[in-house]
Order: sequence, then structure tokens, then C-alpha cells
Amino acid sequence: MSEALDVIREGLRGTPYEGKLYLVGGVLRDRALGLPGSEDVDFVLEGDAVALAEFLFRKGISDHHPVLYPRFGTAKLAVRGHDVELVAARAESYESDSRKPSVVAATLRDDAFRRDFTINTLMENIHTGEVLDLTGRAWEDLRAGVIRTPLDPHVTFFDDPLRMLRAVRFACRYGFTIEDRTWSAIIEMAGRLNLLGPEPPVVSAERIRDEIVKALGASGPALDQVHRSQWTMVKGAAAGLELMRRAGLLKAFLPELLEMVGVTQTAWHLYDVWDHTLIALSHAPPDASLEVRAAILFHDVGKPRTRTEDEKGVHFYEHQFVGAEMAREALNRLRFTNDQIRDVCALVGLHMRLGESRPEWTDAAIRRMIRAIHPYTGALFQITACDMAAMRRDVPHPDLVSLRARMDRLNAEMNAASAKSPLDGVEIMEILGVAPGPVLRDAKEYLVNQILDGTLVEGDKDAASAILRKWFAERSGESVGMAAGAAG
Repeated sequence: MSEALDVIREGLRGTPYEGKLYLVGGVLRDRALGLPGSEDVDFVLEGDAVALAEFLFRKGISDHHPVLYPRFGTAKLAVRGHDVELVAARAESYESDSRKPSVVAATLRDDAFRRDFTINTLMENIHTGEVLDLTGRAWEDLRAGVIRTPLDPHVTFFDDPLRMLRAVRFACRYGFTIEDRTWSAIIEMAGRLNLLGPEPPVVSAERIRDEIVKALGASGPALDQVHRSQWTMVKGAAAGLELMRRAGLLKAFLPELLEMVGVTQTAWHLYDVWDHTLIALSHAPPDASLEVRAAILFHDVGKPRTRTEDEKGVHFYEHQFVGAEMAREALNRLRFTNDQIRDVCALVGLHMRLGESRPEWTDAAIRRMIRAIHPYTGALFQITACDMAAMRRDVPHPDLVSLRARMDRLNAEMNAASAKSPLDGVEIMEILGVAPGPVLRDAKEYLVNQILDGTLVEGDKDAASAILRKWFAERSGESVGMAAGAAG
């Protein structure tokens, strides 16, 4: 970032733009907090940002022709590989059902007050080094750790309802507190992010999704604003989700998650399903992928709809499969990619597999599990560890270290995930005299399982043919017997 800033600063010396361009926003905020800033650079000026972008391009400072938005007075360009945004100081007004503003040129002070939060309003002149705090609150709120809107929060959130999610994200990223009036306005206006009503949404599902993705990646400290005695481990993304729940934001676009609140569990658990989920998410490792984090969030979402109770206790039969379908619906609503939806739903559906394993399982059983969870093995170990961390510590848990070592040893002996039937579909149909269908699928699976059991060697077609004929004869005899019994 510093290289791009230096190039722009030197390129504007001796021009009408010298002393007129200000660095603004996140870079200054993070610098004030002693944190590494973004690699992107945002500037504001009282003047024509589009004309400045064209000027930088003609001088050879921009890596390529800038992308121009004359209607909004903004331009985007690249300088030494860094994304740079130029914004003309402006004031904005919005219609109630639109995110497309009417824009007029304005002063730097006007521009500061139209921004989302005071902590993002600092401006630094790139030539003189002068730092402006035009709202008079930026430095104070940065020192106090407060999220506050420059204007009345009802105005700020009416203009762009997505800022309500940004408030939560900044709070959970930095461990800040959302100021009372700002928090009350979020509660009052949360419905402006609704994706479930018959009317077109004010904010697109894609923009909401992008904020959720950023919030899921947050790894900040625990928040006093969501503190409860049993929540000493809830931080970062989990704290942000609890703020979204309390504000009514989740109800607007992810109501499925609210079903988990207050749902009690088995004796293995100290917490209800929602608190358990948040504590599990708080244990996600820093390098956990978006798919892993989303799968942790949704891993038990199917429990409320599958909860039963009898003399033996509480049960959640097949909650993982119900949860996978609920996750699919939710992620589609938020316009996640097909690949992301596929992976998250697969992880939710498989999240019980490692925890259900037992040391006494045979090598063949472990090989079948290896095959069933491929290619999600690493992700599932992360999810299972987080799940276990949110359970009671005084009950027995699988030894994941030993299980992983055993799986690695068996994989070294045989790549269970890539094991293939010695006979292909055409050969199986010829041997058994069957057409494509369930029998063909079951036959292939049976032969692969014989390889995993160690009773058949990959590539041994003769042995596979003999085993297959015996299997089919026994299967056909059972089918005949079942049919005769039904007729009787």
C-alpha cells in the first residue's frame, strides 16, 4: 500500500491536485489501532474524482485505464498492483426502496458525515500529513472502542441498511461496543434487511452474503456487549452472530438459526443448541476456511426439527441430514456459489462420522469411513474438534489424534478413497445378465467393499467374477424368499 501511496503523492506534486487529496477510511482507522491495514487505498477530494483518475492514467501512474462511475463521482484504478478508489466529496439522498443514491458535490465535512461510522471518518492530506477529524468524534471513539454513526443512526441506516451488519462486524472484529442510540436504531430497523418478504429486498442478497462472509472470518476478542457468565469462550464471529440475533437481524435473512435458541440437548451437553453452536464456532482455528466456519454454524441447525424425547432421553435422529437441507436453502437464499453450497452441505451431513467412530472398529470399517468422508477429511477433523470443545469435558470423547494416526496408517497401506471395482459396469452387466440400475450400483459397491475388507485384490478380475456370482446368487435367493413370504 505504501508504494502505491508514494507513487500517487509524487505524481501529483506541482499539479493542481497537490494538497487536495486525502487518504480516508480503514487504513487510518487500523493505523490508529496499531493494526495492519488493508492493501486497498481509498481517497477523497473536493473536486472531480473521475477527472483525477483520467489524469493519473495519462501520467502513467495507473496500471490500466480506470473504471469510472461519473454518476456517483467515483473511480477505481490499480497502482502498483494495489486497488485504489477515488471519491469526490459528496452528499447523498436515498429513496425508501432503493440503494441507488442521488449524489451532489459537497465539502469534506459533508462527506465525513455521510460515512458509516465515526471511526471511519479520519482524513489525512497525502502531501501535508494533516489529519482531519471533521465529526469531532473519530479519535474519541477509537480510543474508547465505540461504534457510532456520524449522523442520527436512523438516517445512516436508512441510507444503507447494510451498515447495520457492518456495525456488528466492526464490533466483533475489534472488540468494540455499539453505542446505545446506534444499537437501538439497529433493533428498530433490522427489517430493512429482510430477504423473506414478498417485496423486493432493499439490500441485495449478495451484499448481505458478503457481510456474513466477513463476519464469519472475524477472530476478535470476546465482547462485553454479549457477555454472559458461561460465554467466556464466545468471541469473534460467534459474538457477532449473537449480536445479530439480539438485534433481530438474523430473523431478516437467516431465521433457521433462531430455531436453535433454547433447544435443550442430551446429557453430553451443557448448553442449548444455539449456545453450543456459538462456542463451537469460537473454537474454529484461525486458518479455518469459509466452508468449515459455515458448516460449524449449520452443523446442528437440524436438531430443533428432529428433537424427540422418551424414557431413554433426548434424541435428534438424522439431524445431520435435515440440517444439510436447511443449510442448502439458507445458502441459496444468500446466493453462495454452487461449490460453496455443495461443500458446506456435505460437511453438515458428514459432521457426525468421526465422532461416531470407536477404537474397536475393524480396519475395514475405518477404510469405509475414509472412503465415505473423502475429500472432506481435514475439514471434518476441524469441525469435530470444535464440536467436542463445546460439549461437557467430563464425558468420554473420541481420541481424534489416535484416529487420525490410524487413518493415515491405513491410507499408507491402501488408498481407500481411490479403490475401484476390478470389473467395470459393462463387465458386471455381462456376468450377471442385468441392465443398468440399482443392482449394478450395489454390485460395484460390494466389490469395492471386498477390497476394503482385504478379501479381494484390486485388478483381480477372475476373483471378482467368482465373488460377484456368489453374491448375486445369494441376493437373488433372498429376493425370491422374500417374495414367496409376502405371497404367503
